[in-house]
Amino acid sequence: MSLHQFLLEPITCHAWNRDRTQIAISPNNHEVHIYKKSGNQWVKTHELKEHNGHITGIDWAPKSDRIVTCGADRNAYVWSQKEGVWKPTLVILRINRAATFVKWSPLENKFAVGSGARLISVCYFESENDWWVSKHIKKPIRSTILSLDWHPNNILLAAGSCDFKCRVFSAYIKEVEEKPGPTPWGSKMPFGAVLAEFGGAGGGGWVHSVSFSASGNRLAWVSHDSTVTVVDSSKTASPSQLKTEFLPLLSVIFVSENSLVAAGHDCYPVLFVYDSAKGSLTFGGKLDVPKQAAQKGISARERFQNLDRRASETQSTEKDLNTLHKNSISEISVLEGGRSQCTKFCTTGMDGGMGIWDVKSLESAMKNLKIV
Repeated sequence: MSLHQFLLEPITCHAWNRDRTQIAISPNNHEVHIYKKSGNQWVKTHELKEHNGHITGIDWAPKSDRIVTCGADRNAYVWSQKEGVWKPTLVILRINRAATFVKWSPLENKFAVGSGARLISVCYFESENDWWVSKHIKKPIRSTILSLDWHPNNILLAAGSCDFKCRVFSAYIKEVEEKPGPTPWGSKMPFGAVLAEFGGAGGGGWVHSVSFSASGNRLAWVSHDSTVTVVDSSKTASPSQLKTEFLPLLSVIFVSENSLVAAGHDCYPVLFVYDSAKGSLTFGGKLDVPKQAAQKGISARERFQNLDRRASETQSTEKDLNTLHKNSISEISVLEGGRSQCTKFCTTGMDGGMGIWDVKSLESAMKNLKIV
């Protein structure tokens, strides 16, 4: 585990380039800062300044080396590097509310943008006019889209929203791709078709993050009611849900076909394990070793007394947190190994820091932990 402190401001979102030597982050404003690894240090090399509202999403296409950004100014831009300078191309989103999330498709011939306009803009390049245009997925979305993730087949798109629902849509665009074959999620896939819909009945919460597994046969999401859910495409009638004791989780990714890592307001990543035979989801362990607490050997009562004392003295408790991050984790991404067998993952948080987590080191440091 290692933490690099980029800023004092929160990091809203981040994205890595293909060889993981550069990272693009948004320091909670209208700019994107690109840092490059130089020895053990990260050096800022570029600032992208085309948006005039807070950046809400960044994604970096590994093959084409293009960055897409979206923001509260209702705009998205595709950035290409020419002669060492990043140049933006406008995207025609056609939305009247803030853009909230953006994600390249696996083949990088399109990307999807979620928004507060209760729709998803699926964007593709129109060479005649040299700009990016969009098609809208609207029904049956009833609220703001908070997260998106593409299926490996480049067609299906998972979306989590504030109407407590997680849905799987077809994002097939005949202008840029061939007609898709059948999948375990469904066979008829005209643009905008709803192939699956989960959640909403009897509680739930805003769906903060969604993630397909490497095979695309499983889908996970985390909600504001502190639940984690996994659904298998062969058993779509019965999602496996786990109600946790954690504060709301904000981001989730698959690190193997059976394991997922989530993190949020509790400031540390957590492992969950899905058992396909039983169709059950279980808590696998906290992935942050609180070394200081172990050395002090203080009891739970003493810990609460200390918290109470600090609160009465109106002092910040940040410096006393035993976790790597000192504030909420906003986003997780796979760093090495891919979603089928992740060996390293990255977290960025509201403390302005970036954490890099080595899976093997975590397994050896934490008793009984095994990522399968």
